[in-house]
Amino acid sequence: MARVLIHVEGQTEETFVNEILGPHLYKQGYTQVGARLVGNARQREGRGGSRAWSAVRNDIIRHLKEDPGCLATTMMDYYALPRTGPRAWPGRAAAPTLPVNCKAAMVENALAEEVAQQMGGGFDPARFVPFVVMHEFEGLLFSDCIAFSRGIGRPELADDFQMVRNQFASPEEINDSPVTAPSKRVMALVPNYEKPLLGAFAVLEIGLDAIRRECPHFREWLSRLEAWPSLQR
Repeated sequence: MARVLIHVEGQTEETFVNEILGPHLYKQGYTQVGARLVGNARQREGRGGSRAWSAVRNDIIRHLKEDPGCLATTMMDYYALPRTGPRAWPGRAAAPTLPVNCKAAMVENALAEEVAQQMGGGFDPARFVPFVVMHEFEGLLFSDCIAFSRGIGRPELADDFQMVRNQFASPEEINDSPVTAPSKRVMALVPNYEKPLLGAFAVLEIGLDAIRRECPHFREWLSRLEAWPSLQR
């Protein structure tokens, strides 16, 4: 029986897993697909960035030990990951110097290595598949700008969203400065944008196929998840 638990950053990602990703993965042979909010996401005031890696790591390790047959993965925004200090995520400080298509892999490889070390001998590293969203969840919404604008009830913004999208080879390349990060670009057009509500509406309208088609790093992660049930037979 194939089981996966996805450690997610917030309620929008949780909705994505429960309403879009989960139903798809069940068709691939999973018997259980769950989303777990890291930390007390529902109790946070505002968006204070991602939780400290040390705490998230402990959650992941606890889950891997509690359910020895499961697969664990993450869905965290690259942009918000702390780079330095006690909350820092492995690989995040060095990643900005790399080409855009190597940044997520730098962080993901560092996360996988640390979890494997913490789990000790006998652990199958294939059971942990870290995924870092480039650069933010909002970037994925640019996979279909018409559906994005329709999902948030602002169809007149489709061309504006498309103008942003056309500047990049992929929605995952929309960059991550405090001014030009995907969420900042969205908020410049939609000042009252609320990720938990509007982001969820948008991704439900866009659907999995468009994101998979437009976002190669996301597609690679999804393909790895899809392959897991067949490896358990």
